[in-house]
Parts: sequence; structure tokens; C-alpha cells
Amino acid sequence: MQINKTIVLRTSLTVLAVSLALSGCGDHGTQAPPAGPAVVGVLAVAPQRVALDTELSGRTSAFTVADVRPQVSGIILKRQFTEGSDVKAGQTLYQIDPATYKASVDSAAAALAKAEATLATDNLKSERYKQLIGINAVGQQDYDDVVATQKAAQADVASNRASLETARINLNYTRVLSPVSGRIGKSTVTPGALVTADQTTALATVQQLDPIYVDVTRSNGELLQLKHDLASGLIKSAGADQARVKLTLEDGSVYPLEGKLQFSDVTVDQSTGAITLRAIFPNPKHDLLPGMYVRARLVEGVNEKAILVPQDSVTHDSKGNAVAMVVGADGKVAARILKITHAIGNQWLVDAGLNPGDQLIVDGLQKIRPGMPVKAVPAAAANPADSGE
Repeated sequence: MQINKTIVLRTSLTVLAVSLALSGCGDHGTQAPPAGPAVVGVLAVAPQRVALDTELSGRTSAFTVADVRPQVSGIILKRQFTEGSDVKAGQTLYQIDPATYKASVDSAAAALAKAEATLATDNLKSERYKQLIGINAVGQQDYDDVVATQKAAQADVASNRASLETARINLNYTRVLSPVSGRIGKSTVTPGALVTADQTTALATVQQLDPIYVDVTRSNGELLQLKHDLASGLIKSAGADQARVKLTLEDGSVYPLEGKLQFSDVTVDQSTGAITLRAIFPNPKHDLLPGMYVRARLVEGVNEKAILVPQDSVTHDSKGNAVAMVVGADGKVAARILKITHAIGNQWLVDAGLNPGDQLIVDGLQKIRPGMPVKAVPAAAANPADSGE
């Protein structure tokens, strides 16, 4: 019994030894070779000429706005326009009852005729007294009285002539005219309504729509940065021929005609810190109406040495800094903190952090870390499997 146990134990040890030997030989034969550096797709950073623009929201406003108000009181007899139509400057819009104003003209004309008749008599009398005083036929006092009466008659004529002119002006004011050419809105009165010369409510409003203004706002800080970049030469001014504006309407469609930036306000809004910019657009078909919401794209200048990078090649660290990965001269990954101003399409405009000639990693970002050796290939030649997709 003891002999059998010894034989079994020796047999088990022999089998275990053989198994361990075979296992060691198998591991040695299938061991993987050391992995090479990761392959990443890179783009060579190169400066380029870029037109800088900014999209801002704004509202349209009429080129000219004129409220139509009566200058005399009376009853409206007629409304002589169609609401929403185009009117010309000087066109009659309303007719106020002119009867009392015609009577005033007739009365003033009669008073003037009477004063002129009196003046004619006084002129003859003054001429006679002038001859008589030369031969001492009348006294000096009598002559002075006649001259004074003549001058009073002349003043009466002048006064009555002015009264007649005023009456005629008031009579003309019974025809309420359009002060400007443009499109007229709804009427606030109908025939039969009483209007007064000092009323605050306009009878209608005429707006000139061609051309039309677009008012947008921009922060004062952004304008100061733009002026600094222009002064330093970082941005070259776009010039008068490039100071153009394009519009995107509320439904997303693009307005077909370009406008021009006309001026910027000289005052900063204290509550918002913004400055109003005004552009002017041709509007021959009246597609733009006052009060419409639009987005205006302003061409501000040209950066002759702009550096643009794809947006998906930039990440952000825990502090919110924009970070890009580049391949250094030693073939290792290096992280760069970027200063980014704004987006241009699907790219970022980089002000600092990258230099011309840097190898920016755009493919394979998910499998690298700073300090890791990598093999850089042009981004177009990188295998999609190497990009971490």
C-alpha cells in the first residue's frame, strides 16, 4: 500500500513538471513584439489671408418717417389715398372743410381793399399839404398831422396784406399734403371726423422704405479690440469698397442686395455697454419693412497672417483653456494653450499659441497624451482606424 502511494506521487510530480515546461515553451513562442509609436494625422500650420466679419442681430428702420398732422382745425370731408399705398411728396391726403377759411380770405381781402383806398386818399391829401406849406397856406402842425395819417394808412395796408396772406395759408392748409414720398400706413380718422391744429395724434404716417436702414449693436470692448488690432497692423482695414453688409432674414433666407456701413454712434449705451452701428440697404421691391428682425454680417477688416485650425482639433482643459496637440521636433506630443478670438465657418481663428510650421495633430487625438512619441503623417493619408474612430 505504501509502495503504491509513492508511485502515484512520483507520477504526479513528473506530469506537473512536463506541463510547466510545455507551458513555458508555449509562452515564449507566442510573445508579441514591442508596439511602435502611434500614427497621427497632422496639418502644417500656415498663415493665410482672411477677411474678418461679424454677424450681429438688428432691426430695420425707415429711411424717413413723417407723421401727418393737421395745421388747421375743421371737419374732414375726404380721404384721398389708399391705406398701404405709395404716395408722393405734396400729394393731397385729406381735405378739411374750407368754407370758413374761404370766408376769412374774402374778409381779409375786403379789409385790405379798404385800407388801400384810405391810403390813396391820404397820399393825395399829403401831396396837396406839401405844396400849400411851401407858400405858407397851411400851418406846420396841419401838415404834420396829414403826414402821420398817411403813414398810419400805410401801416394798415401792410397789416391787412399780412392778414390776407395768413388767411390764404390757412385755406391752403385745409388740403393736408404728404410731407415726403413713401408708403403711407393706416388712417386714424375717417371723413366726418373733427381734427384740431394742436392735436398730438397723427392722421397717418408716411415712411420712405427705399433705401432702408438696418441698426445693429456691438459691444464697446469688441470695437476697442478691433481698433487696437488695426493700429498694431494685425488687421488691415477692409477699405471703403469692402465695408459692405449682407443680411439674413428671420426665415433664414439671404437678402439678395448688399448694403454699406454708414456710421457708428458716438455714444455708448450706459446700460448695455453697446454702440449702435447703422447700415443702409437698397430696397426697391420693399421686401424689407420697418421693424423686421435681421442678422447682419459686417466685414470689418483683413488679417493678412491669420492662423485657422479645425474646431474638432481643439479641446479644453479643466480651467477652460483652449488646447491643441502638436508634434514637436523630437517627435513627441506637446500641448499648446491657444488664444482664440472667434469662429470662421468650422475653424477657429487663433491669435496666439501656434506658429507657422507647427505640426498640428488633427487625427488620432483619442490615443495620445503629452510626451508620447508618435509617427506623424499628413492628415489626408492617415488611416481612419488610426484616428480613434
